[in-house]
Amino acid sequence: MAQAVWGYDSDNGPERWHENYPLAKGDAQSPIEINSKDVQHDSSLAPWHASYDPGAAKTILNNGRTCRVVFDDTFDRSVLRGGPLTGAYRLRQFHLHWGSSDDHGSEHVIDGVRYAAELHMVHWNPKHGNFAGALKQPDGVAVVGIFLQVGKTPKPEMKRILEEIENIKTKGKEAPFQHFDPSILFPKSRDYWTYHGSFTTPPCEECITWILLREPIEVSSDQMAKLRSLSKNDENEPASPLVDNWRPPQPLKGRIVRASFK
Repeated sequence: MAQAVWGYDSDNGPERWHENYPLAKGDAQSPIEINSKDVQHDSSLAPWHASYDPGAAKTILNNGRTCRVVFDDTFDRSVLRGGPLTGAYRLRQFHLHWGSSDDHGSEHVIDGVRYAAELHMVHWNPKHGNFAGALKQPDGVAVVGIFLQVGKTPKPEMKRILEEIENIKTKGKEAPFQHFDPSILFPKSRDYWTYHGSFTTPPCEECITWILLREPIEVSSDQMAKLRSLSKNDENEPASPLVDNWRPPQPLKGRIVRASFK
């Protein structure tokens, strides 16, 4: 496996990441499978709050591994606070993981259930100076995870993102993505699970406080198909669909998952 050319195929996929990124075999890796019977309800867990500035949205891109929306994080424009967090964390980007069909694609698994996709909103703790510094600290990053479940109704809020897919069909393509408030993607319920884990992509740094929302948002099958129309190859290469960009659940290794709800 060539250095840094990791992916999701059999020759460079999650089973082999540890060859170049030894942390991938660490003690606090993500995602995990959450079993309700093992979760501890923690009544001291506060509600979380996000205040996002729609003007901070900058671009949307296809990097060959996911579709990502990038935000201006030079100051506290869009922040997440509360819940298990101390202080305000700045929104840097969000991206998605999805499957090749509607019955799988999420990274976290809940009581054996896999959702069609999982959206990750990545925030970092400015007390560590910059994003690179935050990656080295156990409280450096907070990710809000939102499950996408296929239902009858398309999610109107997803429309903006999916409309741009045409402009970023192939790897390396980027398009302006202005004036977007990502909080429209949150489900109605604020209930969450939280645990300490890692990035689900190499180098798999163990710096993340996960806030996984219990209630999924609903998207249509057509909306999922649109996501799968992205290509993981450059435009001068044969099109190869970008699908199954998820990492399977990792061992819990004694970690406790706490829930904000009973």
